[in-house]
Amino acid sequence: MTSRGVPAAVGQNRRVTRLRLLFAGSPAAAVPSLAALAGGPHAVEAVITRPPTPQGRKRVLTPTPVEVEAERLGLEVLHARSLTPLTDELVARQVDLGVIVAFGGLIREPLLSAPRLGWINLHFSLLPAYRGAAPVQRAIMAGDTRTGMSVFRLTAGLDEGELLAQRAQPIGAHDTAGSLLERLATDGAGLVASVVDALADGTATATPQQGTPSFAPKLTRDDGRVTFTSCVATVSARVRGTTPEPGAFAELDDGTTVKLLEVAIAHDAPALEPGRLTVQAGAALVGTADRPLELIRVQPAGKQAMRAVDWMRGLRDAAERRFR
Repeated sequence: MTSRGVPAAVGQNRRVTRLRLLFAGSPAAAVPSLAALAGGPHAVEAVITRPPTPQGRKRVLTPTPVEVEAERLGLEVLHARSLTPLTDELVARQVDLGVIVAFGGLIREPLLSAPRLGWINLHFSLLPAYRGAAPVQRAIMAGDTRTGMSVFRLTAGLDEGELLAQRAQPIGAHDTAGSLLERLATDGAGLVASVVDALADGTATATPQQGTPSFAPKLTRDDGRVTFTSCVATVSARVRGTTPEPGAFAELDDGTTVKLLEVAIAHDAPALEPGRLTVQAGAALVGTADRPLELIRVQPAGKQAMRAVDWMRGLRDAAERRFR
């Protein structure tokens, strides 16, 4: 894997000009970048993150993962669902650079050009591929075998700015959106820190994005709906691309919903009619347009997650059951 846009000297021991930074992000995917910047030579002046939200059955007010990390690091936290209401306050801080990782929303003037060096964004795709909110999920769902991360200058358009660095990553056959995003977030933190250092000492280079853009809109619950009339690779990709959010699910012939938590392509198993369920050689299988899909872990409606083979063996009239 290679990077582009960052000089070879980045990451080696050298004197780096200290920058005053703003950081904006909310989910766990943004935490490694915040930790990397806070642990480097620069000063994170404030962290902007979304307000706490009710979580779980008891609806406990819970801060974002970024807020938890910022508090641990002793950094000032500002709550906002978008940066626009904070424009006057952030402009007045006269920072050198703004860094965004998974915050969401566009930045508008005058805030866009307020930091001396502008704003940069870590995006989890090889731009211009998959501009938008769900690049990791959409790449897996499309059956891609390669993705990556990009650090680019923010502009008024959606993920359109010049690239400062880019690094490729393979998509494994068993990767879910969750596992792949975790890996990209960890590796991307080092890429962001390197770009900030390069901007500080004036060695960063920016290049226009090349190629035809594709787009990755936010997923809805219905994106997790699984049907079995496609080939097994396509079905598997949809399950993995919507795990853990919004979550993959299928409907039995009686309308009961079953969450599909973990699956694998079944090898050396005889073909089954699409949607047909069976247990063979200790494996819970469902038919697709070609080879069967193995269900490993499921969660039936109103029940706890369980091994799929135990669930299937407990179905009434299991031999006659099928997914729609």
